[in-house]
Amino acid sequence: MTRPPLPPFTLETAEQKVRMAEDGWNSKTPEKVALAYSVDSVWRNRATFLKGRGEIVNFLTDKWAQELEYRLIKELWAFSGNRIAVRFAYEWHSAAGQWFRSYGNENWEFAPDGLMRWRIASINDLPIKEADRLFHWSEPARPMSHKGLTELGL
Repeated sequence: MTRPPLPPFTLETAEQKVRMAEDGWNSKTPEKVALAYSVDSVWRNRATFLKGRGEIVNFLTDKWAQELEYRLIKELWAFSGNRIAVRFAYEWHSAAGQWFRSYGNENWEFAPDGLMRWRIASINDLPIKEADRLFHWSEPARPMSHKGLTELGL
């Protein structure tokens, strides 16, 4: 099984890979998202360390049970060979109704089959007012017409 686009990445294929990842995460379907990662994928997400698709599914299931109305935008930062660096922001609210904008950076490394085998994510949460939200869409994926991070001044 391969997951195109495959490394080594060009600007076009790196941007495509980033958008595919964004769309997958915005689906909030842990089993679907996990298929983009190798069966033995290694993650560091904040201070949580994961290995393998099963742990990824469990982590994402818990994440989206707590981060309600999650909406994510990713943007390519750099790429070379089989590696991609992205910056991202996502908005969500807690069960208590507090809104947050979470900012972060990810470093990705891909196997030759296009599956991500290594993901390192550093993330910070900023409490915001609901009126300060910038990510407004109802579809599972961000519409192509919706502004990206740079256009939003983030």
